[in-house]
Amino acid sequence: MPLVPRLVAIGVLSVGFVTLTIAITAGAFTGLDLQVAQAMHDAWAPPLHPLFQLVAELGSIELTTILMLALTVYLWRAGFGSDALVFIVFIAGLAFELFYRLNLHHPGPPRSLSEADGPSISQLFPAASTGNSFPSGHMLRTVIVYGLLAFVIRRLSTSPRIRTLAAAGAIIVIVLMAVDRLYLDVHWESDVIGGLILGSIALLAGTVWLDRPRKADN
Repeated sequence: MPLVPRLVAIGVLSVGFVTLTIAITAGAFTGLDLQVAQAMHDAWAPPLHPLFQLVAELGSIELTTILMLALTVYLWRAGFGSDALVFIVFIAGLAFELFYRLNLHHPGPPRSLSEADGPSISQLFPAASTGNSFPSGHMLRTVIVYGLLAFVIRRLSTSPRIRTLAAAGAIIVIVLMAVDRLYLDVHWESDVIGGLILGSIALLAGTVWLDRPRKADN
């Protein structure tokens, strides 16, 4: 996709995210959030719990940070020095998540619905103890990290099969994470949408940086 459409998409998604935030604050999603959460709670099966906890680890702060650092180091050592600065979009995404968690009153699903999430050191962070759940950090990090990994692989690989697998793999992980957040009832459906939108904004910004116009060699 050319740069201009991506920049337009960033603007549209930003407006959408702000609109979603306003709608959540006004309580427009309360009814739908409860319906989706109750439906997922009714569908919950104990034998599947460990599997979904494992899926949750794919979007954990630990694994996504390791993967983002690995991508950064690879770009730097492969001679794409300035491209390694793409890690800034990951940091910015985390900063926005923290800001909203601390400032937007939006308590997560009650304990009567939610199941135990995958273990993570993020539970020790102040933002996790506020009880606010918008946006979903797992969703945000998953979109940014796996999206960027797929983008870089598609840009550098000469194998059509690998390029296809990279894109398909990223999409599968993102979809699994969205289902995981809802199935475990650790996030409202509006939280997942918010994480998806905010993550997409950061991902597009990262691809814009990686595809930015380069100065011609002298």
